[in-house]
Amino acid sequence: MNNKFKEFYAEIAKTELSPWLETLPTQLREWQYEAAHGDLPKWEKVLKNLPETNTKHINITDNVEFGTADELATGHDKKITHLLKRMMPWRKGPYHIHGIHIDTEWRSDWKWDRLLKHISPLKDKTVLDIGCGSGYHLWRMRGEGANFVVGIDPTDLFLCQFHAIKHFNPDPKVHLIPVGVEALPQLKSFDTVFSMGVLYHRRSPIDFLAQLKAQLKPGGELILETLVIEGDEQAVLMPTDRYAKMRNVWYIPSCDALKLWMTRVGFKDIKVVNEDTTSLGEQRATDWMETESLEDFLDPNDRSKTVEGYPAPLRAIFIAKI
Repeated sequence: MNNKFKEFYAEIAKTELSPWLETLPTQLREWQYEAAHGDLPKWEKVLKNLPETNTKHINITDNVEFGTADELATGHDKKITHLLKRMMPWRKGPYHIHGIHIDTEWRSDWKWDRLLKHISPLKDKTVLDIGCGSGYHLWRMRGEGANFVVGIDPTDLFLCQFHAIKHFNPDPKVHLIPVGVEALPQLKSFDTVFSMGVLYHRRSPIDFLAQLKAQLKPGGELILETLVIEGDEQAVLMPTDRYAKMRNVWYIPSCDALKLWMTRVGFKDIKVVNEDTTSLGEQRATDWMETESLEDFLDPNDRSKTVEGYPAPLRAIFIAKI
């Protein structure tokens, strides 16, 4: 991964993100040392075995589609499918690679469709996506004309999945960096910051909101998508153990409570632009993610509740300025 990180260093050295170079190389060396003792070497071998292709068809405005089936040499479709399936589970997508449909657990395009009409135009913007997974939305942001797109997520599998997709469209303006938000300095350099599906995983949501704010330029825009519950500004759910079989869920606020938190941190012009109950069509098991999914997380006798008896997943999208 060293060469890929060096490409990123060269890109940001000439931008407002250059102060990140004071801390990032050391952080990535530490990450690589730890990841080398896990599955990273196995997935890097998969990346090295991906065949070179002649990718002419690029579509990142309606979906993420790189290449067509007729651009592949004989047998390469089976080889690519085999290699990409070695990187399962694929959570966020979908992707279409030379006619191969990576049918991910989440229909992340549905979420994108829900939020796109509400956000400020991304054309020529510098954009950050915190907790970006394998990077599906990074490509959609680039497809809306963003000039430079950075995703952060510390999971080494997601990084390798991202580079597997980028192998077929090596765009120098789209990057994924394997660090958590707590590793970011106060860059104050992004026009737009996205955080989708992360807040409820944070032990300190107020600190997390402050970290998001610290990445934005004055006048910048935050797009925050998260689980919420019904209730007034004092309503917050803290599961006793698991929520929808997830251990790492800490706080699920009501929309009014989260707006209060965001106001206290210093956000303004806060709007809730969408609320949507997660459907069994949007999150489900597939051939590319074969373990349990939403259907298994809900009470089989009452789909309005999780298996633990909490309200079923309700998600909201917030937009705010600084």
